[in-house]
This record gives sequence, structure tokens and C-alpha cells, in this order.
Amino acid sequence: MGFVVRFVVVPGVGGSEEDHWQTRWEQEWGADAVRIVPRSWDAPDHDDWADAVDRAVRSLDVARSEVVVVGHSLGCWAATEWLAGTSGSSVRAMMLVAPPDPAGTAFAAAAGPTFARVRARPLACPSVVVASTNDPYCPVGEAERLAAGWGSDLRIVGARGHLNAASGLGVWQEGRGLLELLLSR
Repeated sequence: MGFVVRFVVVPGVGGSEEDHWQTRWEQEWGADAVRIVPRSWDAPDHDDWADAVDRAVRSLDVARSEVVVVGHSLGCWAATEWLAGTSGSSVRAMMLVAPPDPAGTAFAAAAGPTFARVRARPLACPSVVVASTNDPYCPVGEAERLAAGWGSDLRIVGARGHLNAASGLGVWQEGRGLLELLLSR
């Protein structure tokens, strides 16, 4: 029996609203996707979010699945920090979209102080960081440093803001193409 690709959706603060590309992708994937459910959506706690990623991954039949994590914003940090704290992970790949700079002036350290000291460490799976040239939470230079620290490929998609619902991406076909490219590796 072959493996089935299953997706763990890891949104940023507050979760992804209806018009967010993550929500649309999750709806398209149906039963092959699960979204994290932390207790602290609006006041993010590092351990709570990492535990939520762990619960989401464990909810999948990892013996018969290839798990792909799709993170956005602070969800990128939750996913990478969770992966760094695991051994023998079943994660095939990670797509990390618009990770915020935790040392940046736009980072809401007061809202999520447990994330303020995270740092990019090499990931144990193929990954891609997708960044915008005008993301208010992460300048391109910082996105380059994060990608290098995680050992990720970097894709710059132009001036698209924080790559969220406000960016008007819809189902974001360009992002789907980047995910397919990552999975073809």
C-alpha cells in the first residue's frame, strides 16, 4: 500500500479566516488535512502551540501518511520549534510562509513573549520559506537569514504584504505551485 500525503495546517495568531489561502487549501484537501487547535490563539504560548502541532501530527495515520506541514506567520515558528524538539519525525516537508522576525520591531512580543527568543535551527526535512518583499513583519534580508538557518529554499514572491487574507491571494495558485515544487523534491 502506498503513502498518502496528509497536511497539517499551522496558521498564525487567531487562526486563518475564511478568505485566507490556508483555509481554502484546507477545505480543498478535506479529510487529508488537519488544522492545529491551540488553546492560546490570540495570546500565543510557545509550548501550547508546539503541543498543538504535535497533536495534529499524531492525529494522522503517520504509518501510512507522508505529513506535510504548511505554516503561516507565527505558525512557522510553532511548526519549526515543534520539529526541533522531536525525534524521528514523520514530516516529509515544511512550507513556511511569511515567518515573522521575532526580533523585529513589528513583532508583537507583548502578545507572544514566549516566541520572542526563538531562533532558526536546521530542519530535519526539506522545506521552503516563502516571503514577500514588503512584509511588515519580516524584511527580505531576515527571510534570507531564516531560510539559511532552517536550511530551507527561499522563494520571494514580490510585493504581496504578509501573504494573508488582506493580501487578496484567494486560493493562491502561485503558492500551490511552490508547494508542488517542494513535494517533487
